[in-house]
Amino acid sequence: MSEAYSGGAHPAAPPPPSDAEVLAANHSVGELFSETTKNLSLLMRQEVALAKAEATESAKNAGKGAGMFAGAAVGGHFVLLFLSIALMWGLGALMPLGWAAVIVAVIWGIIAAVLASMGKKEMKKVKGLPQTAETVKEIPPTLKPGEESR
Repeated sequence: MSEAYSGGAHPAAPPPPSDAEVLAANHSVGELFSETTKNLSLLMRQEVALAKAEATESAKNAGKGAGMFAGAAVGGHFVLLFLSIALMWGLGALMPLGWAAVIVAVIWGIIAAVLASMGKKEMKKVKGLPQTAETVKEIPPTLKPGEESR
């Protein structure tokens, strides 16, 4: 019984090496730099693809809203046209034709109001590039893994 009693505990084993330590032990500095450059290039291509996708979605919503505003502008033009004609006929001759023009102008006014409301709703959907902005903010801390985020 020359062995000392250790209370049933086994001797402590060294912790397993981290992935970075395994890479550093098996690859040269040039290989590590090459892989880092390749990964950074891939990250940048993915960010550009994300920005394109978000810009396309925002452009679609902006286009819809602009179309609705264009429709409202046409409606507004007809309101002015028919109100002017109605005012002219109504004041000039006080004939039923003038009142008919007023009714048409009111209808165009309602159409213009509906289109303007729909255009405003579509424009509120335009958000820019929120995902791209968020992920681009994460790139500098990723390039400096030893530093803590502030």
